[in-house]
Amino acid sequence: MGDPLASLLVLFGLGFLGANLGVLYDYVQHRRRRALTVLAWRPPPPAFAALPIVVSVGLGVVIVYKLVVLEWPVDRLFGEAMMLAYYGYLYPLSRQVQRGFFTSGIRLDRGFVRWPSITGLTWREEPSPVLIVVSGHQQRAGRLAVPPEHFGEARRILKDHIAGDGLHLDPPTLDLGRHDRRDDV
Repeated sequence: MGDPLASLLVLFGLGFLGANLGVLYDYVQHRRRRALTVLAWRPPPPAFAALPIVVSVGLGVVIVYKLVVLEWPVDRLFGEAMMLAYYGYLYPLSRQVQRGFFTSGIRLDRGFVRWPSITGLTWREEPSPVLIVVSGHQQRAGRLAVPPEHFGEARRILKDHIAGDGLHLDPPTLDLGRHDRRDDV
């Protein structure tokens, strides 16, 4: 392709194809996990909830214009089509994935962590409680915004997993010998 704009749109299309596949995989995993729900909720709508709708309508108009008026072949619309699929369908679909506690682990704001992988937990107070989860040997951290009405139940679930030896947390950095691991929650 000699057109730099067309090459850029193909790169955008490849990036959005990857994002689309990631969202689809996440949604399929959510559908499989639904029967194993202990405590879950849908995330609150984002601040600019209408923006993906506006972007998808704009992309739809651009695609129709390029097909009808400019008479471009369909294969030159790959980038725009992948963006339209993401903003028009897959992003709203990703908002249906519930966050919370499942029998096999915790669904954080950005991904799922299995119980055996969790090495650390802490709570942070923002406008609502936020559970910070540290997982894996790389010590990656993720967050889960817990609605205030589910806070008590979330703490109980975590305490039950710790007491039942289903959750083994790393000892704190400065352990003075008087640490009760059930208090980690």
